[in-house]
Amino acid sequence: MRYAQPVACRKPRRWAHRSLTRVSERIMDAKKLTEGQRAYEAKRAAKAGMSLDAWLRDKEKRAKAEAAEAAKVTLAEAPKKPGFFSRLLERAQKPL
Repeated sequence: MRYAQPVACRKPRRWAHRSLTRVSERIMDAKKLTEGQRAYEAKRAAKAGMSLDAWLRDKEKRAKAEAAEAAKVTLAEAPKKPGFFSRLLERAQKPL
């Protein structure tokens, strides 16, 4: 596929400036929350008997722990495929 302009002159894509991070990796900060989000999180923090800052720190820790647990599960689920010689020996030991 050929472009009318050289590759270096093309405009960058719209989404190129956005970071592709998971929600659990984003740091929740009270400064970054909108007014509605802040009110929602404050209500949840009050229900848990914590301050907003403590609630956000705890929420971030829980998200990181869940992400680490999910990573462990995905690593544990993928068993290694037997090698070529292992498959040959296994097949050789089966009755005809």
